[in-house]
Amino acid sequence: MEKMLRPQATVLPDSAQLPDRNVLNPPPNQFTHEIAAEQPYYYMGIDQAAAPEGAFAPGTKVTLLRQDDAGCWVADGRGLYVATACSGLRLL
Repeated sequence: MEKMLRPQATVLPDSAQLPDRNVLNPPPNQFTHEIAAEQPYYYMGIDQAAAPEGAFAPGTKVTLLRQDDAGCWVADGRGLYVATACSGLRLL
């Protein structure tokens, strides 16, 4: 048998772990909207001065759970519960 090459192990930063408050378990299985274009999301609410925690890909299906003055709180199929701009949501 030939040698097996393994990638070098790396330790992810603490920021790679999702905060418990931003995870819904079980995740939603019915969706109300989809993301129209790549759109940033935030764990604590929309803050234009801060870097976003990530971005939704276009076509991602989400469930709108809450809407307030700061934006929309949505959950995706993985259970990620975050704030994003309402203008980037398209009704299914």
